[in-house]
Amino acid sequence: MKQKNNGREVINSLIAAINKKDLNALDKVFSEDVILEWPQSGERIKGNKNRIEIYKRFPSLPTVKPNRIEGSGGLWFLEATLDYGNNDKYQCVFIFEIRNDLISKEIAYWSKPFPAPEWRNPWVEKFEF
Repeated sequence: MKQKNNGREVINSLIAAINKKDLNALDKVFSEDVILEWPQSGERIKGNKNRIEIYKRFPSLPTVKPNRIEGSGGLWFLEATLDYGNNDKYQCVFIFEIRNDLISKEIAYWSKPFPAPEWRNPWVEKFEF
């Protein structure tokens, strides 16, 4: 595998693999000792073997629309809209630690969009991702 030397390329490879539903390509972006943390559900996944088993069992991988990728060196983040189909969308933030062109740690936060309270209308501007 060609050295990427850039966290943005690693994250773009991850997004491409998820969007193609290509589990084999997905396996190539994570280190063997990867740690995934999902704070909202209180779960920590240790090791690529456990990550593979979980990803194989997802009812459906989402389509990822990246809204922003930023970082430098070994620390990167991704803001994205994940669509699981049937308009089941989440706004997400992923924090990545990248080592040797592989994701060694991922912390992921998901949130469903919700209606804004009307009382804030005079001071806000509405937008959609």
